[in-house]
Amino acid sequence: MQTPSASSRQQTQQTGLYVRTTPGSQSLERGLNILRAFRQGVDLLTNADIAERTGLVRPTVSRLCRSLVESGFLEYDLQHRAYRLSIASLSLALSFRSTEPELDVALGLMRDLAQGRQVNVGIATADRDEMVYLESVRFSRKGIFRRMVSGSRIPIANTSLGCAYLAGLDTNPRAKLCMTLQQAHPMEWPHMKTSIQKALRAFRADGYCYAQWQAGMGAAAAPIQSPSGRTYAVNISFPVGDGEADTPLRQQFAPLLRALVAQIQQKWAGPEAL
Repeated sequence: MQTPSASSRQQTQQTGLYVRTTPGSQSLERGLNILRAFRQGVDLLTNADIAERTGLVRPTVSRLCRSLVESGFLEYDLQHRAYRLSIASLSLALSFRSTEPELDVALGLMRDLAQGRQVNVGIATADRDEMVYLESVRFSRKGIFRRMVSGSRIPIANTSLGCAYLAGLDTNPRAKLCMTLQQAHPMEWPHMKTSIQKALRAFRADGYCYAQWQAGMGAAAAPIQSPSGRTYAVNISFPVGDGEADTPLRQQFAPLLRALVAQIQQKWAGPEAL
């Protein structure tokens, strides 16, 4: 007699991953991908822009954008013949932020360290194949670097935050995220895989991940688990001169990173984090 397959709920409980055995709504998924096409610093997107960013054909983009406008998630700019996000996006963002009160506790400690040592401190988590900054405190004034703010997105495989996040995941969620990276970046995946494996070995040896994603800027990061069970990654970034050996700087800032993570975890374990 054939054993019946486990239900979606049972598979989710067994693997620790959300499992869906029935097909979802393709139109809904495509519409959400259109919303994801809007990034920090982008005010307006035309049908052509959205088609290029999502890989959807223009008639599909036009049809879905009409639904998003009618449902209040997009607004149409007649002058520029382009779309912008509506105020509903801010409401969703604030709703998410209110569900993570532990970030307020972490932010105070991050600000103290950033201001005291004149460095940049950030905390981020993953969204599909990218890391998203939740908070960023920037006090390093040396050089001109891309400004990171809440909502800024960066890659996973070649950043300290992304690799630290992977290091903090259990085996099944990590494998799922690596599969997502492979599907999103099939040509770059072999190099990404090697980079990730190297970073995970470094984390097991040193307790943190290090990367120079931006020229002239180094960053050390470590994972941290919130009271709600969400995995975050915290980093400290600092200027690295051209041709300058980064080992002394890593040795200088790695203990600060470990101390920050320990302080955040201690605060989260206390009554003020509840």
